[in-house]
Amino acid sequence: MRPVIVVGAGIGGLTAAAILARYGIPVVVMETQAYPGGCASTFDRHGFRFDAGATLAAGFGPDMPLHRLGERLELEWGIHLEPVAMQVHLSDGQTISRWTDRERWREERLRVLGSAGEPFWAWQERTAKALWALIRERLPWPPQRPRDLLRLLRALRLSAHPADLPGWIRDAFRPAASRLPPGDRRLRELVNGQLWISAQTTVERANALYAAAALDLPHTGVGWLPGGIGAIAARLADAIVRYGGEIRFRHEVIAVRPQADGGFQVETRGYGVWEAEGVILNMPPAGAVRLLREVAPPPWRRAPAAPPDGWGAFVVYAAVAEAAVPSDLPLHHQILQGEPFDEGGAVFLSISPAADPSRAPRGFRALTLSTHTDLRRWWSLFQQDREAYARRKAEMVARVLQAAARVLPRLPEDLAWAEAATPITFQQFTGRPMGWVGGFPQTRLGRSCRSRIRPRLYLVGDSVFPGQSIPAVALGAWRVAEDMREDLAALPRRRWIIHSPFVRPSMEGIR
Repeated sequence: MRPVIVVGAGIGGLTAAAILARYGIPVVVMETQAYPGGCASTFDRHGFRFDAGATLAAGFGPDMPLHRLGERLELEWGIHLEPVAMQVHLSDGQTISRWTDRERWREERLRVLGSAGEPFWAWQERTAKALWALIRERLPWPPQRPRDLLRLLRALRLSAHPADLPGWIRDAFRPAASRLPPGDRRLRELVNGQLWISAQTTVERANALYAAAALDLPHTGVGWLPGGIGAIAARLADAIVRYGGEIRFRHEVIAVRPQADGGFQVETRGYGVWEAEGVILNMPPAGAVRLLREVAPPPWRRAPAAPPDGWGAFVVYAAVAEAAVPSDLPLHHQILQGEPFDEGGAVFLSISPAADPSRAPRGFRALTLSTHTDLRRWWSLFQQDREAYARRKAEMVARVLQAAARVLPRLPEDLAWAEAATPITFQQFTGRPMGWVGGFPQTRLGRSCRSRIRPRLYLVGDSVFPGQSIPAVALGAWRVAEDMREDLAALPRRRWIIHSPFVRPSMEGIR
């Protein structure tokens, strides 16, 4: 019986593999690193545990993506839900709390912003509610086959109120700024900041429909997991093994070749060539091009490794004395310094929970601070002037820590140590070409890669619909797993019997 091989143990690959294994389909996950999670992993450093990239655990509320996924896979996440998803610190010094409870959030925004923006928030919440109902059905977007279009139309008929459709059609082709009242600087800055971390762009360019759903993320169930964000990947990995699948760490895939019978050969570095009935690639499109070569879709082959408006992340991992963190302080903060928001203009700060002793030694807390950064400038310095690269890295650390001092005034004197990661670091440890993270900026509806490359060959991750964030990536991968299952069900029964799992076997690295 030939397995489905999943290349990459990020959230997308793990979700797809777990769903397939739950159906009893043979599945093998191959991961270059020695741990799962990719950009949503947690790593050890000097006795601390840091979230590598993603730090906000969302989507765990009732009927939300991670909640439904946990039910489907019969696993407990161990999530501790928080009343405040994050605090946003505006450039004028005002702070606004993104309460997870909608009524408390309404009271908070009225207190800080007044009532002028209420029509905007009413539109946002009404639209998001309907969109989440659609997205939860794992919509095949963009539709690639006639059956995808039929599923889409059926879901629209069941989930969307006919009176909303004209507004949706208009919003599908205009930016979210068209919904904002003019002249409200503080409201615009808040919305811009929130879209910056959820849609990778600001209200002037963000598609209105996508923006409505993205702004709703604080209300999807936000919390923390013991051990860090990497606990999500660990539980998905456990589910894969529990249902009979395999995970092979330190297995680098270097080529995927379609075969005449519709299957695939998957070549690894040092562990032979495997036969697969289907393949799922958990990576950006440029990574897929590297493995598929001429089989990759032509638009992917012509595209640069990262889109011109795609972002990298500059991340600071820091240790701070417990005394520097007030006991009632929320765990997540967005600190806005004024536009432009890249290169430290907007900093996202996450603090390890005091209730989780696994994250930091006694008397200390772990901090993860990140800001959007230009990919190409880092690579130019790294390749041409290592001293200038090191200087810029030190300057960025200082800039990010200075922003964080708005939330933690004692940070400078109570800082134990700090280290930083650039896009070069992210390419090295996550395999993402150029260190591009966060997916495509959502400037138009459907700005994503198609998930189905050819029969039984799929792409998952933040480059496919519905885009970035852990719940979005998990939903997209769940949809792909269902599509792969349908592809496999159409095969002659004998195909599941006569083939061995691999050509040149190796038992090394099996989990």
